[in-house]
Amino acid sequence: MKTPTVTAAEIARLAGVGRAAVSNWRKRHPDFPAPVGGTTASPEFDLIEVEQWLRGQGKLPQLSRADRLWQHLAAPKETPAAALAAVGALLLARHRDDRPASGPADAHLAALLPDVDALADELGPQAAFDELWRRFSAPGPGRPFATPDVLADLMVGLAGVGGGSVLDPAAGTGALLRAAARAGCTSAYGQELDPDLARLAGLSLALREVPGEVCPGDSMRADAFAGRTVDAVVCHPPFGATNWGDAELGYDPRWEYGVPPRTEPELAWVQHALAHLRPGGHAVLLMPPTVAGRRAGRRIRAELLRRGALRAVVALPSGVAAPHGVPLHLWVLRRPAADAPAPARALLVDAAEGDLAELSARVLTAWRAFAAAPDAEADEAGFARAVPVIELLDEDVDLTPARRQPPVGVERTGEHLVRTRERLAAIVGDLPALMPQVTPTPDGAAPLTTSVAELIRSGALHLLGPVRVSTSTPVTSSAPVLTVPDVLAGVDATGQVDERLGQEIPLAVGDVVVPMIARTLTARVITAEGALLGRNLHLLRPNPAALDPWFLAGQLRTSANEKQASSLSGTLRFDIRRAQVRRLPLEEQRTHGEAFRRLNAFESAIRQAASLGVELVQLTADGLARGSLQAEQPSSRKRPSK
Repeated sequence: MKTPTVTAAEIARLAGVGRAAVSNWRKRHPDFPAPVGGTTASPEFDLIEVEQWLRGQGKLPQLSRADRLWQHLAAPKETPAAALAAVGALLLARHRDDRPASGPADAHLAALLPDVDALADELGPQAAFDELWRRFSAPGPGRPFATPDVLADLMVGLAGVGGGSVLDPAAGTGALLRAAARAGCTSAYGQELDPDLARLAGLSLALREVPGEVCPGDSMRADAFAGRTVDAVVCHPPFGATNWGDAELGYDPRWEYGVPPRTEPELAWVQHALAHLRPGGHAVLLMPPTVAGRRAGRRIRAELLRRGALRAVVALPSGVAAPHGVPLHLWVLRRPAADAPAPARALLVDAAEGDLAELSARVLTAWRAFAAAPDAEADEAGFARAVPVIELLDEDVDLTPARRQPPVGVERTGEHLVRTRERLAAIVGDLPALMPQVTPTPDGAAPLTTSVAELIRSGALHLLGPVRVSTSTPVTSSAPVLTVPDVLAGVDATGQVDERLGQEIPLAVGDVVVPMIARTLTARVITAEGALLGRNLHLLRPNPAALDPWFLAGQLRTSANEKQASSLSGTLRFDIRRAQVRRLPLEEQRTHGEAFRRLNAFESAIRQAASLGVELVQLTADGLARGSLQAEQPSSRKRPSK
């Protein structure tokens, strides 16, 4: 391991300050550590020297032992995976009580040994490795994306790995194998192209005392487990690979269901997984959604269906794994027994809407019910359908779940339409009463105003946030997180804590929240406790003895303040400190605040009316097109002619 170095930007993150503060320290303090590398424009500094200087100046925040150790592992310019693997080997040797008395030969690794041992004393070798692995698997520069635990647990649940052997032929950081160990697999095997990641995944298994191994290498070209069959395969293969070995693997015996075209590498991974399954064993692969319908792969998809190898396709919500903007699919496969009749149905599940943590149990329930009775009709309208294989074997063999689901509640279209119409009528009827009563004021002197920055200085207002991105220990709260889209839509907090949320800032009743970046300046008053402040949000906490929150929110959202606080660049970034607020006595603020509150309720009702109107139009159009609704003649046409 090389001596760890940090840039000025990394020093700023380490100390919790801005980049300019580090530049000032270098100019004002002659004893600030000198650069040891990098360039004049982007110098690099010795991490240990920087930490000592910051600690001596009282500028180093208190960090946990795991955070401090991880900073030293992530700082060297070699890959963090190699650094973590080196520490993992130390922890494994300690776990097995066979560490050499001489200690590590690498000087930097030897310097970290006291912290490694202290962390192992505190948590145990396995938990210590897990703490560091969790920081490694969080999104960051130069780090691979790890399959999130909630998705990994769903995949091993669908594959039924408990009590059996499991293989991951594209192991990555080992997230799926770790999930298999949690589920109680008896042995685990893996292969990974990156040798450092393969070593990490193997260390994770060894520390859990799970029999097996993870080999470095290319599973397609040099299968480390050729001829071995297991009870389950789980895999998050690389997507869209163009150089996966199609030219040299044209006659490979794994292609039982057809030779994969060059543009269909994912179908090569499907057949690789099936080749390693014992009869009756299941494989679950994470797939891009295009594989379900691309014309180049339709013959292989058809053969997988005909022979009973492809048993289910599950559409997942967007953002569950990289690439995060794509709603991925899970393919559930089964190695058919030689004499088993081909099943008549395949299960298609559309779980693309909602949160995967909440949907996982529902997906597993649907799959297990289907697996127990694979030839039975099973329709959960809008979610899951056991589709006859003959229906899927059309010209396209399109397995996209949403395209094979019956419409939700066809038989209840009339009821739904009536309820929607009644709700729309009720909201529209309430609109006049929601409008605040206002009258023009006589012309006079321009109102006195003050800036948000001045209100903060005077103590009338406290500014919190924006929440820092985590570079060490993320927040682990289960509370909902208020996001920028929540504020813009005027809805309750819908977000969840993720690896990027580095601070826990609870919201209080009366707080005013403003997005930093948005198309328009929006201010939202918090009316209920229980949520956390999300990223890219300013939180303004008024002193109730000096400032009314509804008055403040109404003042902030004006078109004048949108110009005053905006960067006026292509993407509007707001510096809320520049916004202006009228100077009024508290009682007048409350009167204006009530008007702003009513205006907010009016705006919310307008949004609901617009949404219900769109829904009413769609319901009516769908019902008329399907014949579940009947058009009535206008009353003028019903009158008999004279």
